[in-house]
Amino acid sequence: MERPELPLGQLHVFVVLAEELHFGRAAARLGIAQPPLSQQIRRLEDRVGHALFRRGPGGVALTPAGRELLPAARRALSGLAEGLAAARAVGGGRAGRLRIGFAASLALTVLPGLLRTYRQRHPGVDLDIREMTTAPQLAALHEGTIDVGLLREPPAEEEGALGFRTVLREPFAAVLPAAHPLAARRTVRLAELADEPFVLLPRAVGPQLYDQIVGLCAEAGFTPRIAQHAVEWQTVCALVETGLGVSLAPASIRRIRLQGGAFRRIDPGGARTRVAVAWRRDDPGPLVAQLLAAVGGEPPPRG
Repeated sequence: MERPELPLGQLHVFVVLAEELHFGRAAARLGIAQPPLSQQIRRLEDRVGHALFRRGPGGVALTPAGRELLPAARRALSGLAEGLAAARAVGGGRAGRLRIGFAASLALTVLPGLLRTYRQRHPGVDLDIREMTTAPQLAALHEGTIDVGLLREPPAEEEGALGFRTVLREPFAAVLPAAHPLAARRTVRLAELADEPFVLLPRAVGPQLYDQIVGLCAEAGFTPRIAQHAVEWQTVCALVETGLGVSLAPASIRRIRLQGGAFRRIDPGGARTRVAVAWRRDDPGPLVAQLLAAVGGEPPPRG
């Protein structure tokens, strides 16, 4: 882009004089004396190479060169004013675009309330919502393609570059085919699932959650025999409905309507899955700070 030849201050003086066509009124409007105003106009005319105003007994009038410059000068000043206003709005967190990644299951829990609260507080901010599992969210945060993530079981090794704030801790539930004998009970002992085939998320999309589920089974005395993987919890539940196996899932998955499936409490039931909001520590922009204020939850640990 070429550097503009004309200072914006001179353009402003030119536009005011072009509107007033009177040096005294223009000077008063600008809050300066007439000699500095005349000097600015002369400098501008020297830059243009032609007179912009005709001065005579009949008053001040624009020359053809002045009439040609006036619309462009107004556009330049208007564009600058709009740009400054937009920059101030974004810098102050009143406008901009916030890119949010979220795990699909969180649409059943924290996501709707968070988005509702944020939009009420900051209606001028555009929200770009992207459904992503945990591992892709972490990669996208590092790459800068999302600004905030809502995910499960954030890995401890990421807490240097990324910040995490816990917003929810929820228990696990057993997911069973409706015809399964254990579905007749209100609570299922984990050890009773030892001989069942399991349907789980692939470890690659959520290593910490996967390991937590496998660890719960290990504490109950068995290693789950995984018959099928599915990337989304809704698909996991659909496969359980068909009789392909059973699963352990965050309790909020109960909100998925199952025609041929059942959710049951588990024993022991003390384990919790952690839901957290994640952000880059080196990107403390106002939009991210506002979302953290809207989400509440447990404060981040002091570093």
